[in-house]
Amino acid sequence: MRTQLPSQRHTMLLPTELAARLGPFLAAQTGKVVSVVAARALTGGASRDTWAIDALVSGQPQALVLRRDLGGEIDEQALSREQEFRVLAAAHAGGVRAPRPRWLCTGPAVLGAPFFLMDRLDGESVGRRVVREPALAGARQALPCQMGEQLALVHALPLDGLDFLPRPLPGLSPALTAVERSARQLAGLGEPHPALELALRWLRHNALPCSSPVLVHGDFRVGNLMVGPEGLVGVFDWEFAHVGAPEEDLAWPCVRSWRFGQDHLRLGGVGPVDDFLEAYERLSGRAIEERALRYWEVMGNLRWAVGCVAQANRHLSGQAVSVELASLGRRTCEMELELLDLIEQAD
Repeated sequence: MRTQLPSQRHTMLLPTELAARLGPFLAAQTGKVVSVVAARALTGGASRDTWAIDALVSGQPQALVLRRDLGGEIDEQALSREQEFRVLAAAHAGGVRAPRPRWLCTGPAVLGAPFFLMDRLDGESVGRRVVREPALAGARQALPCQMGEQLALVHALPLDGLDFLPRPLPGLSPALTAVERSARQLAGLGEPHPALELALRWLRHNALPCSSPVLVHGDFRVGNLMVGPEGLVGVFDWEFAHVGAPEEDLAWPCVRSWRFGQDHLRLGGVGPVDDFLEAYERLSGRAIEERALRYWEVMGNLRWAVGCVAQANRHLSGQAVSVELASLGRRTCEMELELLDLIEQAD
């Protein structure tokens, strides 16, 4: 039995239609003459409609990225476009290598759904290319330290003005909050997954405390990083930001799915984890235990497994018909095997 969700699909836009609608919006925002000369749909992003936008503002070229709602959520904790815009603004102001947010539209009048625009960064973001392209060999050498440094900056961001961020449930640690939310999400999908249920029991039994929660990016990994020849150019996709344990962000890029076939390189398929942790500890002043990292690596595999079931359900229920979403469902078994291996090693 699968949960039947009401259809929340937003109308897909042709490039010419999007450009025609977006031009007047940008003109109103800037008070200048604006011409949108190109709009190109970007690959990836199962939950958001993402476009590369080239515009002329008073004759000056502007390279932008537009993020628009597609309808439905992979996770009930996902931020709205307005909230993501505000987190992105805080990160950019706090020195994180994040794209500069530019303009926000909170209603459906312009493009049929809320959206925002940010500066477009140059580089490569497709994970399988980042981990394999010969031209990025030097970048892969630099990435572990750069990733650790960026996470230290993210975790130092003040929470003032970000009261909307999801937080741990009352009386529960970030770990137990993550367990209970994943358990509720899995139960709501109505599918039996014994390996995931075993992992939930293990995570409850071994849950770790957290004395100092921080702003967590929530999806910090290869694939959500723009990479150039010198390494990390920018961090994007902030829609899962929340308040939680720093180890959650540190373990997420170690989840096997984010190694893109380079399984021998634990950190996102680009390198060993030691340089990553050393850079983070040096800048943050926090000591990270391997036990905590392993715990959150198990948690990460569980959450992505449940997320894949949920994404497939979005397709099967008719909420967001997509071959990409359907294909994610078959990946659940990969995380189930990884979970069993990790739990056996930990025990």
